[in-house]
Amino acid sequence: MPSFSRIFLGLFCLLVAILLLAPTLVVIPMSFNGNKSLAFPPVGFSWQWYENFFSNPDWTTSFSNSLIVALIVAVVATVIGTLAAFGVTRAAARTGGLLRALLITPMVVPGVVLAIGIYAVYLDTHLVGTVTGFVLAHTMLAIPFVLIAVQASLEVFDRRLETAASSLGAGRLTVFRTVTLPLILPGVLSGALFAFITSFDEIIVALFITSPYLKTLPVQIYSSITRDADPTVAAVGTLLFIATSLIIIAGLLLGMRRGRT
Repeated sequence: MPSFSRIFLGLFCLLVAILLLAPTLVVIPMSFNGNKSLAFPPVGFSWQWYENFFSNPDWTTSFSNSLIVALIVAVVATVIGTLAAFGVTRAAARTGGLLRALLITPMVVPGVVLAIGIYAVYLDTHLVGTVTGFVLAHTMLAIPFVLIAVQASLEVFDRRLETAASSLGAGRLTVFRTVTLPLILPGVLSGALFAFITSFDEIIVALFITSPYLKTLPVQIYSSITRDADPTVAAVGTLLFIATSLIIIAGLLLGMRRGRT
């Protein structure tokens, strides 16, 4: 029979899970509200807010903007962050620690401070309200997440495998492509996922560098909340929750499949 401590810990974990999921689960019924208000419990049932999301150009354009920016950021930040992780890991201990502290600064500094600095620079360089400006700003914010994920994989990587491959005549690029990259690939993919989510979900810097001609989805959500507060926001949240859940489930199933093989 399970001990009392195991039962207590199980119930405690269940309670924590409920507290974490409750705000998200409340959004789902709100998205079907028959009235034009963010109210819980909802009154009536309607699909009109989902229709509004897919038919309203403001919502579809902001979603496509966020998706494009996030995909570019994921690629750029993953490449830069992976190279930075190699540099930090294979540098001297003191130098590597200093470099790591500098590279994760965007994660530590308050977002408002970064946003003000970025906005001031963008005013002079005419990058406010441009895809390039969003990509540069979000890449800076995403690199620390890639660095941490890839560095964690490199810390447990056995460099003797690279030495063995080199002793058999493989060049540096071949060693990286056939030995190093496949072994650190989970960390690289995790970093890419974090970079994508960081860009797609970012709101503080986006509010400073947005323009009427280029809005991301978080900015559109904020504008809708402050202006209309209709359940379209809840519908967007529900769609994002479903998409995120499917990605997580797919990742878990892939991990279980690899573990069996």
